[in-house]
Amino acid sequence: MKNWQKILIPFVITFLIGGIYLFIVFMNRRNPGVSKQAEQPLTVDQVAIVRMEFPQHFEDVKDLEGKSLWMKSGYSMPFYPYAGGRVEFNKQVALIPPDQQLDVKKVIKAAAPASVHDNIEHGDRQAMVVFSLPGEKNLFATPVGFMSGPIEEHYYDDMLFYYDDPHKIYSNWSKEMWSAIDSHQVKPGMSELQTRTAIGMRAQPDGQIEGSRTVDYDVNGKHIVVTYRNDKATSIQDK
Repeated sequence: MKNWQKILIPFVITFLIGGIYLFIVFMNRRNPGVSKQAEQPLTVDQVAIVRMEFPQHFEDVKDLEGKSLWMKSGYSMPFYPYAGGRVEFNKQVALIPPDQQLDVKKVIKAAAPASVHDNIEHGDRQAMVVFSLPGEKNLFATPVGFMSGPIEEHYYDDMLFYYDDPHKIYSNWSKEMWSAIDSHQVKPGMSELQTRTAIGMRAQPDGQIEGSRTVDYDVNGKHIVVTYRNDKATSIQDK
């Protein structure tokens, strides 16, 4: 080996090692305080596909005609009889329960009286879904958004409804679990998602960490307080 090779080879090795060290230091300084942590695997529920439609205009909501919806935000939205081409706002039937299937017949615009409080801003007119319940012929209507002036439109379909049967979305849940959910009952061991699916989303939690807190649910005027540990219901109390 020639003398220049004896000198060059150690220099190259030292240069490479130094370059790697400087690169590591640069990356650590670029991301201060960041440490690699073990990634938590996603649960089957977290990767379930819950479709969103992102409606922007009344015509987008009209696309629901002839389709079925399932109530996601249970016990939050009132519904009214629809007869003779009119919404009978003075005859509220009830609040739509969780997972209730709604077979949409048409989507209309209607002006709600000022005395009506239906959890949707009135605007100039409301967008309303006219539907029937499975096996029934009577028609009902519930608001899903509103319009004000020539350009302002707001629609809440994605927050209010599942576009697919939740039994299929969460097909990994057991028959016993779905039996309790369909009966709108909370059982020990339920996750927060399963509880919301059973008794609705009107709730006041006492913390920010889902699955590790106590939640007060307003279930059609009745309060149920559920405490969760490791995202399982450990205490269920009527308030």
